[in-house]
This record gives sequence, structure tokens and C-alpha cells, in this order.
Amino acid sequence: MKKYWHSLFVFSILLSACSSNSTSDDFTEIIPTLNLISGETREVVISDLFYSESYDIKLLQNPDLEVDYLPATKDLVIKVNDDFAGLTFQKFILNDSEYAIPIRAKKIPSVTFQYQPEREFKKLTLFGQFNSWDRNNLPMTDQNGDGIFEISVPLEPGTYQYKFFLDGEEIVDPINPEKISNGSGSFNSIIKVESTENIGAFLHTAASNFRESKTALSFIYTEANSSPTLSRLDIKALINNSVVPNKNIDIDGNRFTVILDSESLNGSKLLRVSVTRNGNVSNTQFTFLENGVVRANDNKFIWEDAVIYSLLTDRFSDGDKSINAPISHPELSEKANYNGGDFEGIINKINEGYFSDLGINTLWISPAYDNPDEAYQEYPAPHRWYSGYHGYWPIHHENVESRFGSMEKLKELVKLAHENDMKVLLDFVSNHVHEQHPFFKEHRDWFGKLELEDGRKNLRFWDEYRLTTWFEPYLPSFDYIGSPEAIEAMTDNAVWWLKETGADGFRHDAVKHVPNEFWRRLTEKIKAEIETENGTKVYQIGETFGNYDLISSYVNNGQLSAQFNFNIYDAAQSAFILPEKSFAELDSEMKRTFGYYGEIHVMGNIMDSHDKNRFMAYADGDLKIEQWSAIEEGWNNPPKVDDPENYKIAELYYAFMFSIPGIPVVYYGSEFGMTGASDPDNRRMMRFGDELNSNEIKMLQNVSQIINLRNDHPALRYGDYLALQADKEIYAFVRSDFNERVLIVINKSKTGKSVELNLPELYSANSAKNLITDQTEKVEGGKLSISLNGVSWKAFKLN
Repeated sequence: MKKYWHSLFVFSILLSACSSNSTSDDFTEIIPTLNLISGETREVVISDLFYSESYDIKLLQNPDLEVDYLPATKDLVIKVNDDFAGLTFQKFILNDSEYAIPIRAKKIPSVTFQYQPEREFKKLTLFGQFNSWDRNNLPMTDQNGDGIFEISVPLEPGTYQYKFFLDGEEIVDPINPEKISNGSGSFNSIIKVESTENIGAFLHTAASNFRESKTALSFIYTEANSSPTLSRLDIKALINNSVVPNKNIDIDGNRFTVILDSESLNGSKLLRVSVTRNGNVSNTQFTFLENGVVRANDNKFIWEDAVIYSLLTDRFSDGDKSINAPISHPELSEKANYNGGDFEGIINKINEGYFSDLGINTLWISPAYDNPDEAYQEYPAPHRWYSGYHGYWPIHHENVESRFGSMEKLKELVKLAHENDMKVLLDFVSNHVHEQHPFFKEHRDWFGKLELEDGRKNLRFWDEYRLTTWFEPYLPSFDYIGSPEAIEAMTDNAVWWLKETGADGFRHDAVKHVPNEFWRRLTEKIKAEIETENGTKVYQIGETFGNYDLISSYVNNGQLSAQFNFNIYDAAQSAFILPEKSFAELDSEMKRTFGYYGEIHVMGNIMDSHDKNRFMAYADGDLKIEQWSAIEEGWNNPPKVDDPENYKIAELYYAFMFSIPGIPVVYYGSEFGMTGASDPDNRRMMRFGDELNSNEIKMLQNVSQIINLRNDHPALRYGDYLALQADKEIYAFVRSDFNERVLIVINKSKTGKSVELNLPELYSANSAKNLITDQTEKVEGGKLSISLNGVSWKAFKLN
């Protein structure tokens, strides 16, 4: 990268002038930024911010906030002043050391929804993506008696689906012509909230220098039409959780250098830097440091490096035919029965190098629990019969499914994975057990009731009875709110699985159906019994379908490390499949994600999963994009790939998914374009080698190249994100860290395109090297001209 010579000159002058930075750590987590609304009061559980044996903190005053700490409940009550917007630090003292909680406050305008009923009613509410389709918590009222019922909801920029709910009837907004099919034979109304912030604030990396026991990192701040002069009050910097003193920041116009004492940077540290001006906040620059030097490719694994491979044990590879025992039942289809995959099959593929050749460093294995030896009938029509081949019907909390192998074989798998530099995530089921489970037999009071007071069965009410609903009559759900003993038993069991197997973390099923109290208790035990004892970081990723507020409510230092980013998945799927969809909407969704989880995060990015229709079924036109449920298609007319050209669409998605912040997740078989409709069709038996056709082999090779591109380039894992172009055909963005700048350009049009990109002047780029072909393109006057074939992508390193 180009050196910022003025900063380096000042750096050499200030070497002796900079005092040591205190980075004493009473805890290892990085306190996340809290996103609040100006004038809002929020209660925050302090353990969601960081783990400590003691929470005896002393708050320091902040003129922009009113903050109280309630020791009895360990809650922080934070009120943002009405007139404040921007980024501020709430400082506190713990064990004689000073730390800071970053708080970003925004003034968010409210959107008013109106509906004029044509009949008398008892209850009228608004519901939609903004409240996770909760039909109860947004009541509409007629304040002035004009017959028009209203409610105002603060909404950040984005696209939202919604409806009205009138005495049990779902109603599309009659005065809004914008609507979309909801995949269930009806429509949802759509509202688009445009951003009012157009200043284009962005903080760029500039240069790094390490010498004479000092680390200097330079940054450049720009706005859309200016390069404003900065003051020290504009710059907010944290090293881990400690504020970088103003005297350690040298400013020259819109450029500044953060200078740190390398002795205080021993081990792993994180520098976070933002600029806040006139109520606006730039992106945050995340810089990972190892012993004072910017992290690159030669450092120990951190979870930002992960590439996860998701597999269903039964459907992956049959390595031990002696333990095959499909369930015998006259109405049980092979699709819903055990197909023979086992732990030995996974072990074989590790030894053959399948995962390492692909570029995988983390395996997520479906639940290993013992499951029933009988078939069970699904409650909804047409009442098909299923087995527990998937592992999600546990009949015991410590026994392993014999059709997969033994506990010793699972331990062997984990040990072998570690020897091959791979982590292992176990799938943990906390929401329910099977009716044969001893917990249900011996502790019926730990579980909720199947029958509702109105006579209905509490089955599959995913939102209406989110924390109590059952999936099936034979899968009782825990009532954790009413059963503290159940929380203790199940969190103890989760810790037992980690200790017993040596696994590195969990994928958690059905997270939103389990209360936050459970996740806090589990994570508290993991930190106390595993992380503190072993000095390791346990990764926990959850599955929640819902809006940003619901999904993010589980993602923090006191609960889960991450969840699957279904919000990005929904936007990306539409953008890559539908020609009329603009990448601008996806880019907007990316920025919303950054607002919730930070520009660098460990949320899981997916293309498909065992709960989703496979991407190729959409790309090849077998399913419509709004068709979220395609069960009957899977049973009666299963998709197959007819046009080999459509594999290229999936490759484009992979190029995107492996180039953005977050952890990419490969669902088994999707690396070569396996297709499939809804469960169980999306869980076909895996194929290898000569079982693949020539088009699948080609896609597998290309996807491996994409995965290893991410592994080879730290900017694709730790770098910032700057979109250069996002329209209906072209998506171009740059990922930059202090090591490099990598440009990704995607063309989803079926025709070739010539693209001229305007690179930021501060890049001072002279050339762009194609990271696949090694060919070099000239950059002239800050412009880069690129030719792309139809449905193709390119990656460049800017020099």
C-alpha cells in the first residue's frame, strides 16, 4: 500500500513523546457498539457486553448520556439525550482499570401506517418484517375519531414487508400498490424507507509502520464532496476496550495517525477507529494486531478466518456399512429414512483431503444424538412418515446415534480434524426433545403444554407463541421460563458435549424459540469452565428467522457469537436470481448489517442450507424466488439442473459470499451445484469423484478457487468494505486492510460488459492484478477499465 509520508515523518518525531497506552484487560471480549436511538432509554444486561467474575463497576460521567447501573440485576439503564447523535464512549472503572462502551446514537424518523376498516372489529394491529411478524405488539388506534387507524414506527433505511391484522384476518395495505408474493398463495405489502444520510462518510486505511517499539497506523477520512479538516473530538479510537488518548493521535487535515506503544500490544489486540462529525458516524476500521503488527496470513487461527462446511452425517458418506440399519416401515420413503452416512465416512474424507483441497477449515456436523428406532408421522397434511435420520429428535442427552458410530468414533473424528487444522462445530438441540427422552418422561414439568387455552394445539406457531410452540406432537418443547432446573440441566449437557468430544463450538438449532436467559446461562458456563480454563474461544452460531432486532438480540458477548445472516441471504438470493433486481438493494442491506454487527463480524453467510431450498433450484428456474416452501415439488417433481450455464450464477453467488465480511458457510453438495427443493429433497445423498458430471466437476474446481482466494488474502477476511458500483448488472466493491486492497467485480447480465470504475484518488493505484489469471490492467487517472463476460466475476489486487 502507498505510504502516507507525512504521518510517518510525524511518527518518527513523536516516538519519544507518546506515553504508554494502558491495555490492561480484566476480560478478553471486545465490547460491541450499542446502537441506540436519540432520546431512547434502553436496559442492557452487562454480561451481554463482557464476561467478568465481578461486575463491581463505577460509571464515569458522559454529557451525552444518562446512565445508571443496577447492581442487583446487573443491568445498565442508558438514556441518550434527545439532541445527541453520533458516536460516544461510556467509560467505566473495573478493578482500577478504565474501559469504554462505544455507543452510536441515531435520529431515526418514524413511518406512519394507516388503515380504514370497512367493518366493526375487536382488534387491529400492524405486523411485518420490522417486528418479526408479531401480530400483537403494534396496535393501531384512531386518535381523532376520523375512522382511520394509525401507528408510527421508527424504521431505518431498507425495504420491509408488512400487513394489517384485523380480528385474525391478514390484510394487504389497500392504499399501497407495492406488494410481493409471500409464497403461501397471498401477498405482502412493501414499503421502502430511503436513507436521508448522503454525506458519503468513509474512513480509509492509509499506511502502517512498525519500528522502535512503536506501531503507527494512518487513516484518511473523506466525505462525498469534500475532505474535511478533522479535530481530535471527531476521532474515536479504542485499543481492545480502552480509549486511545488524544495525545497518541496526530492529525493533518483529513488524515491522521494513531501511534501505539508496542509493549502494550503483546498478544492479540484489536484497534477500532471511527470518525463522528455533525451527528454522522463513519464506518469503523477494525485492525487486528499480533504483537503490535497488523495481522496477515501467518498468524494463529481466529474465527474471522473460518470457512464452515455444513453436512448431515447420514447424507454425506457411508464409511461403515456394517452399522447401516434403515427403519422398516411400509410408508417410510427412502428420502425420509437413514441413507447410511456415518462418522467413519467423514473421517475418510478428511484423510482423502477433500475438505483441505476445497479450502475448508471448520466442519459443522449435524446432531449426533441417539434418535428413535421408529418412524413418526408428520402432523400437517399429507401426514408423511419420517425417521430421525437428521438427528433433531434426541431420545437421550448423552448417547450417540448407533447408525452414525460411537462416542469414541466421534472423538476420533474431532481429533483427526484438529490434526488437519480444522475446527469442529456440533449441532446442539436445546428447544425440544423426542417424547422417548428421559427428561420428558421424568420431568414433565420442564416442558410446556401442547394444548392452548382456546382449544388449538400449540403446533408451529413460530411467531405467535415463539417461546412455547411445539414442532410436532411427539417433540415436546422446553418451558425454560417456568423451569430453571431445565436451564441448568441442558446448559450442563451442552458443556459436557464440548468437554467430552473436544469440539470447538456449536451450531444452535431454533434459537428464537429459546429464551435469552438460557443462552446467557450457557455462555456463562462455557466462559467459566472452558474458555477461562483452556484459553480458547468457543464459537456459537445460531439459527433464527426474523428481523434484525430479533436476530441481533441473541448476538453479543453474553449469548451467541453469531447467527446465520438470513437478512443478507434473502437480499442476495433475489439480487443474483432476478434480472430486474438491483445490486443497490443488496448493498443497502450490507450496510444495515454493518450497523447491527459491525463492519467486521462473524455472522454466517449462506447460499442454502438443510432448512432452505437449494440455490440451484432457483438459478435453474425450477422454483420461483418467492417460493420458500417447495415440499410437494421435492416429493413429486424434484428439481434437476437442465441448463449448465446456470452453474455460473451459483459461482457468482459464491464469489460474493466469499468476498464479504462474515463467515462463509458451504452446505454440502452446493460446492458443485447440487439442486433440491424443500426438506427432505434438499438433503440428497452426497456425491463424489466420478459420480459428478463434467459441469459439476468444473464448478467444484471454480468454487475451490474462490474459497482459497479468501484464505490467501487477509483483506477479504479483515478488510473494510467500499462499494464502487451497484446497479442491475454490475456489483463492484473493494476490501482494504493495511496489507492490501482487493477489488471484486461481478456481472450478472448474460451479455458481456465493459465497466469503467472510478477508484478513490487516495488509493494512488497504478495497476490492478487479476488474482486468477495474473494479468495486469492499467489504472489511468484513477479509472480502471474492465471487460467481463456474461455472468462472470473478476478479482484484482490494486497496486
